[in-house]
Amino acid sequence: MNDIQLPQQGIAWDQLEHELAEAGRGDVDWRGGRVPMFIHYAGEDALQVAKKAYAMYFSENGLGPRAFGSLARFESEVVAMGLGLLHGGPGARGAMTTGGTESIFLAMKCARDRARADGKKGQLSIVLPVSAHPAFDKAAHFMELQVVRVPLGAGFLADPAAMEAAITPQTIALVGSAPAFPHGVVDPIAEIAAVAQRHGLWMHVDACVGGYFIPFARQLGAQVPDFDFAVPGVTSISADLHKYGYTAKGASTLFFAHEQDFARMGWYFDGWPRGQYFTHSLVGTRAGGAIAAAWAVLRFLGQDGYLRITQRVLATRQRLQQGATALGLPTLGDPQLSILAYGSAERDMAAIGQGMTDKGWTMGYVRAPDGLHHMLNLTHEPVADLYLEQLAEVLRDPATQRAGRGVQAQY
Repeated sequence: MNDIQLPQQGIAWDQLEHELAEAGRGDVDWRGGRVPMFIHYAGEDALQVAKKAYAMYFSENGLGPRAFGSLARFESEVVAMGLGLLHGGPGARGAMTTGGTESIFLAMKCARDRARADGKKGQLSIVLPVSAHPAFDKAAHFMELQVVRVPLGAGFLADPAAMEAAITPQTIALVGSAPAFPHGVVDPIAEIAAVAQRHGLWMHVDACVGGYFIPFARQLGAQVPDFDFAVPGVTSISADLHKYGYTAKGASTLFFAHEQDFARMGWYFDGWPRGQYFTHSLVGTRAGGAIAAAWAVLRFLGQDGYLRITQRVLATRQRLQQGATALGLPTLGDPQLSILAYGSAERDMAAIGQGMTDKGWTMGYVRAPDGLHHMLNLTHEPVADLYLEQLAEVLRDPATQRAGRGVQAQY
């Protein structure tokens, strides 16, 4: 790479367009349903709305709401729609961020700041199940918080009793997931929130995956208990728009049950010649396109659109779940939403994954126990039967028919 330099003269777009297309030829065929995550697709119509809205506000900057009142309006309305889905009360507030990691980071910052204001000193800690997202550890690393990860209970769910036992005087927050990414199961949020209330702790629900999916799945009969601000004791919720909101990437939301906790999200500074500087987010400049696209897609799909898409995703999960079980690969836990993990201790799951990779599928994995992992969207619907057919072919390979040495699970 050291020999790559800025070209002496500019290169024409037609050549650059060709080079861009060529560079992507080796990428996974996400439109063909060959990738288990990273993409959230609600159809070409929603994708085009996101692209066009993004392009219309491509140069505008979310850092400057005084200059771009349109973006301030879009963000305010996106937050209001999200709070409506998540049972936010009159005092609930929120803001958009650039992704789930930033939402989680800011939630933990607010929990820390509240604990400091309440007089807690020294090494502060957060308690969470081992299934919680690594973004909590990333946030803790930068803020010098201790992370206490607690073993899971039955069904790969968080264990509220074990979490309560891990609380110390230095604990500032508890975490539950809706759903947890590895197995797609929703933690017992009400029980964890009750523990948080008993100890006066911040309770964060990581609904980055489920925030814009569970409300519609529940309307369709999914057995998911209350997980949002309908649960007493829930302090904050992270929910990604660019996952099952199907908006352009670079869009998440962070919500708070109470205005005083939301006030801790922002950062203010005026000790320089330019004057006052304030942001609700960790970053400064924010892509106006991502904000505009979120507003446009939410309104384009509406509740009816999200219900239709959610129903199709749920049906795809059920199809894959039933098919894998029939092939001797039972489901890990009891997922009710869009994530599915399955496997068998009697099979070499790494060899099965490699066999599917050889057939052109990009595979996702879980471990402890070993299994295969899917985060589903509409691209998987038309290829579910093909996937199961080829999985059956791989399972006939003798190399897959004995216990393996363990998968190397990568995000």
